[in-house]
Amino acid sequence: MQFLPTTPVFLWPTSTDDALGVGKVGAGPTALVLKQQKGWTYGLLANHLWSYAGQGSTADVNATFFQPFVSYTTKSFTTFGLNTESTYDWANSHWTVPIIPSVSQLLKVGKQPIQLSLGVKYYAEKPSGGPDWGLRFAVTFLFPK
Repeated sequence: MQFLPTTPVFLWPTSTDDALGVGKVGAGPTALVLKQQKGWTYGLLANHLWSYAGQGSTADVNATFFQPFVSYTTKSFTTFGLNTESTYDWANSHWTVPIIPSVSQLLKVGKQPIQLSLGVKYYAEKPSGGPDWGLRFAVTFLFPK
């Protein structure tokens, strides 16, 4: 298992609607432990955010993020993954816990390597009014050395 150096996490008030953000500036530490072996990748990414400035009319941010993950990549560069992007809100004493199975495929378009990913989120725990499920699709352009 490797403990990898990471940068701090930052929170910037970029939302254009109060329903979409908290209007606060914040920062905190981040940590990552990771192991890769024989097609398997597993580990944990974690951080904590504290707000220190921003709109006085909104609640302060005091939240911990945990992302345990495991994935397996086949010889044909298909990756099957399972993770959660769990957040604990210390100010309101509640968890948000989506369980996210995913599949990704590495391929080339011309000479450009890209990865297509699809994941489904099931919310095992959520605050009142939170979502029941979600869908994630991503196209990642890769630029190897």
